[in-house]
Amino acid sequence: MSFQAYLDNIQSKTGKTPADFKALAAAKGFTTANGIAPGVKATQITDWLKAEFNLGHGHAMAIFALLKGKTE
Repeated sequence: MSFQAYLDNIQSKTGKTPADFKALAAAKGFTTANGIAPGVKATQITDWLKAEFNLGHGHAMAIFALLKGKTE
């Protein structure tokens, strides 16, 4: 599955766009303007995504990659 397909599936499932997830992560203090905030681990973000949005591990990791700056 391509990275874009993961993002499309996540949006279909949650109703949230990639921009929405970026804003939500920033509001939680997981990210800064430069990417992942210092000291924040992937597990913290994936645990949040799994709990709040019922995402599986692969989809949560796709959002983590998005937050790190992955574009394709």
